[in-house]
Amino acid sequence: MAGTHKLSSNELAELVGGLMDLDAGDGDELKDGEISYKPYKFGENNLSLMGDYYGLRMINERFCRLARSVFLPMLRLQPRISSFPPEIKTFADYTDEVENFVSLTTSRIEALRGSQMLVIPPDFISMLTNSYYGGEIAVQPITRTEFTGTEQRVIELVSDGLNTALAHSWRDLMPINFELQNREENLSFASFADAEDMVINCSFMVQLPDTDPANFDVIYPLQTLKPIAMQLRSRMHSDLMEEDLTWREKLEQAVLQVPLDITAVLAEPQMPLGRVSQVAAGDVVPVAMTPAPKLLVEGRPLFDADLGEASGKSALNLTRRLAETSS
Repeated sequence: MAGTHKLSSNELAELVGGLMDLDAGDGDELKDGEISYKPYKFGENNLSLMGDYYGLRMINERFCRLARSVFLPMLRLQPRISSFPPEIKTFADYTDEVENFVSLTTSRIEALRGSQMLVIPPDFISMLTNSYYGGEIAVQPITRTEFTGTEQRVIELVSDGLNTALAHSWRDLMPINFELQNREENLSFASFADAEDMVINCSFMVQLPDTDPANFDVIYPLQTLKPIAMQLRSRMHSDLMEEDLTWREKLEQAVLQVPLDITAVLAEPQMPLGRVSQVAAGDVVPVAMTPAPKLLVEGRPLFDADLGEASGKSALNLTRRLAETSS
C-alpha cells in the first residue's frame, strides 16, 4: 500500500529552492558552473519529529488568552495575542534569524529535566517601557546594545508574568514550574543549546493599536519535550476549568459597583405604646445620643464610630471594625 507521507514545510522549501537553482543555471550569472548547495534527502531530513503538535498547539492557544493580562499594566489595554504553529529547527538556524541584541530569559523546567527560553525583541521592550511610564504605544528606534535599568525591570515583570501564564497553560498536560536561571542581552552569549541541537520555536504575535504588531518567542530544546512526545501529539482535552483573568477582572469591577445602603444608629429611645399612640406632628421626643454610634451596612453593624464634623457637615469618625457575626 502506498505511503501517505506529506511533504513538510522544510522539504517544500528545499524543493522550491532547487527549482530556482535550476532556473539560475540557464543564465550567465554562474561562474565555472559552481553552485553552492546543501545535501537534502527527502524523508530522512524530516524535522517534524513531534507530529502535528496538537497538545503543544492547545497549550499555546491557552497561553495566548492568559498572557493578555501580563501586558495590561504596560499598555493600559489587553492586546490580542496569536500563536504560530511550532517549528523545529537547529539552534544555529534560529540564531541566524534573530538579532544578537535581544532579551533572553532562560528558565529551568525541573519536571522535564530541561529548560526553556523566552526571547523578546528590544523594540518591543522599549515600547512597553515607554508606554508603562505614560508614553505612546509606538515603535521606538533602538541604537543601543544594552538595556537600561528601567527596561530591565520591565523585562523582569513581563518575563515573570509570561512564565506564570505559561505554567497555567501547561497544567492540563502536566504540572510544571519555570525557575529562573539567568537573563542575557546577547544571543551570542546564550548558553541555552549547542548550535546543532534541535529546538522547538513557538512564536507569538501581539496586535497593538495604530502600530505594527510585536512578537516574542518561547524556545524549548527538542530533548526537553521528547519524553512527552506522545502527549504532545495527542488531542488534549482539558479536565480543569481555565482561569479567565479577564472575566475575573470584569466580575470584580461589577461587584465593587453594587450600591449598598449605609445607615448610622445615633439613638435608640424607648417609649410606652400608649405614648406612641398619642404622638402628633410637631411634638418633641427627647432622646439620649448614643456615646458610640454604630455604622450599619445593609442593616448589619460594621463599625463603631464617634460623632464629628467634616467640611461643615455632620460626620462619623470610624473607630473600630466590629467582628462579623453570622446572621
